[in-house]
Amino acid sequence: MNEENYLECEKYYIFAALIFIAGFYGGYTMTVRGGLFANAASANMVLFAIAIGMHKFEKIYVYILSFIAYMLGTIVSEHCGLLAKKIGRLRWDTYMIGIEILWILLLAFLPANVPDLVYQLSINFICAMQFNTFRQAEGIGMATVFITNHTRQTGSYLTRWIRKPYELAYLKKSARHFGMILCFFLGALTSSYFGQYLHTKTLLIATGLLILIFIDFVHADLFIEKDRILETPRGH
Repeated sequence: MNEENYLECEKYYIFAALIFIAGFYGGYTMTVRGGLFANAASANMVLFAIAIGMHKFEKIYVYILSFIAYMLGTIVSEHCGLLAKKIGRLRWDTYMIGIEILWILLLAFLPANVPDLVYQLSINFICAMQFNTFRQAEGIGMATVFITNHTRQTGSYLTRWIRKPYELAYLKKSARHFGMILCFFLGALTSSYFGQYLHTKTLLIATGLLILIFIDFVHADLFIEKDRILETPRGH
């Protein structure tokens, strides 16, 4: 399928921007807000088990709430996606980015003495919504909040290309997954660096990128893709 047939919300550069933001969130919550992974339910489940095994019961509730927040984010995004399709004006993907902008702006301007848990759970929730909403980039299954699968796919497609060097599609897919890993890394690097100086206001950097994505989506929904507004993105 030609690239121009993909919806704007399926474009690779959108996914690259979103995983940069996810890495940004991860670096932010780890270095500025309490040392909890913002977008890794598996890692937080491991920390939950460790807390039980080492009898550090005072930390258990944090990991339980984190897991619940992630699950709720998925449930809410499923219901909101159906509701947005009934409205039919903008795509759920567009609404979701708009919600994320407002959510992160609110966190950025909360008083500095607000407990870390508020930030951790809020970002867990929004990451789950993002993960469940954006599923395929130009026909390739891609996560926008963590890199485990991207690491596997980078190695898998690279191996296939080495075996069959004439199959350039394998090399392209490997490069695209590696690009997602790199963007995630750069996001975490950016937030951990600026977090030393901007603290909670560091989130405004992510908000700026989200606003650009939102403008792009609104333009696509209202003009470029207005006749495809009810079309379901691939992967759903």
